[in-house]
Amino acid sequence: MVAQAEIAVIGAGVVGLACALRLHQAGHEVILIAPEDEEIGASYGNAGVIADYAVMPVGTPDVLRDLPRLLFDRDSPLAMRHAAIVTLAPWLLRFARECLPRRAQANAQAIAALLAPSAQMWRDLAGEIGAREQLKAHGSLYLYETPKQAVQLASYRDLGVAVEGLTGAELGQLEPSLRGHAGGAFFPNTLTVNDPATLLRALRAAVADIPRIPTTVQRLERGPTGLRVTGPDLDLRARRVVLAAGAWSKRLAAQAGDRVPLDTERGYHLEYDMPENPLTRQTSPVARGFYFCPMQGRLRVAGTVELGGLSAPPAPHRWDMLERGARAILPELGAPSRRWMGFRPSIPDSRPVIGPSRLGADVIHAYGHGHLGLTLAPVTAQIVTDMVAGRAPMLDPAPYRVDRF
Repeated sequence: MVAQAEIAVIGAGVVGLACALRLHQAGHEVILIAPEDEEIGASYGNAGVIADYAVMPVGTPDVLRDLPRLLFDRDSPLAMRHAAIVTLAPWLLRFARECLPRRAQANAQAIAALLAPSAQMWRDLAGEIGAREQLKAHGSLYLYETPKQAVQLASYRDLGVAVEGLTGAELGQLEPSLRGHAGGAFFPNTLTVNDPATLLRALRAAVADIPRIPTTVQRLERGPTGLRVTGPDLDLRARRVVLAAGAWSKRLAAQAGDRVPLDTERGYHLEYDMPENPLTRQTSPVARGFYFCPMQGRLRVAGTVELGGLSAPPAPHRWDMLERGARAILPELGAPSRRWMGFRPSIPDSRPVIGPSRLGADVIHAYGHGHLGLTLAPVTAQIVTDMVAGRAPMLDPAPYRVDRF
C-alpha cells in the first residue's frame, strides 16, 4: 500500500524539526522522513550559539585576496582537501565571485535580514518546547591577540548588530581567563545554548505526535497525482515536500529540477570535560577561526572550515590544529575528552536556500544554512509555513530563492 501525506518534511535536523512543528501547528498533515537520530550531526555538534553577530559571509574581499594561501595551507581556518579540488572547482569559482565587494555586501545584508529576528524567535520557540533554560543571555566575544586583529565595528553596526569595543583590561574583567590579550569586541545580545543535544531532544519531543518514517530518501519525482518520495521501505505520495536534508540536499534538489551549488563544509570540534568552565561566554580568537563554547559540564572548541565532501574520513590534523590553538589561549587545558566531525551544507554566497522550486511550489527548499542552521531554524520554519499558507513571508524571500543561481 502506498502511503499518503499532505506535506512530507525530508530531514530531522534542527531546521527540519522546526519546519515540521510550525506546519503541524498551522493545521497541516505532516510526516517526517529521516533516519533514526544518532545525535551526531551538525545540529548537535555546532558551536551552540544563536549567532546574531554572524552577518558577514564566508566570502569577503579580504578572503579573496588571501584565498590561495588559505585553501592550500592545511592549518588555515579555511582549507580544502586537495583530493577534492577537481570536484570543488565550480563551487570555488562561484565562491571567488561572491567575495567581490558589491556581492559580499549584498550577501551580508541578506544574512543580516534573516538574523535580526532570530534571537526573539528562539526565545519564543524554547518557551513553547519547555527548553527556555537552555538559552543563556551572556553575549559573545571576539578576542584580539594583537591590536592588528581588531575588526571594524562600524561594519557590524551598519548591519544592525549591537557590538562594543573592549580594551585588554575590559576583556580581562569580563573573562579573567583572557587577561593579557590586546582587546576584543563584545556582542551583548547573543544567546548561547547550554547543550545543543538537550535543546534538540526538547524539539524532537515537541513533534512526537508527527508520524516519522525512519529511512533515507533516494528519489523525489513529480507525477500526475503529486510528488512521489521513495527509498528503502518507503513509497509515499505527498502534495508538498519540504526539503530540509542539510548537506544531503543537493541530489534531491536536482531531482526536483533545481541545480544548486551546494557543497560540504566539514566541521570539527573538541570537548574538554570540566566541572568549572574557564569561560562564561562564547569566545572566538578571530585570527584562529574557532570558538570556545562553554557548555554544561564541558568546554567545546569548535569551528574552522574544511571543504571536502561527504565521503572522506576526518582529517586528524584539523583536530590537532584546534588543540594547539586552544592551548595557545588557555594553556591549562589538558587532553580533550572527545572529538567530533560533521557536515555543514555550504552555498558560495553564504545565504541559505529557502523557497519554492523553479518548477513549482510543491517542493520548498529549506537548507544551505552553513554555520547558521541552529540560529536560523525558527526563522526558516516561519518563512516555509508562510509560503505553504500562500501568504507573504515575514521578510522578502527573494535573496534566498533557488532561482538566484
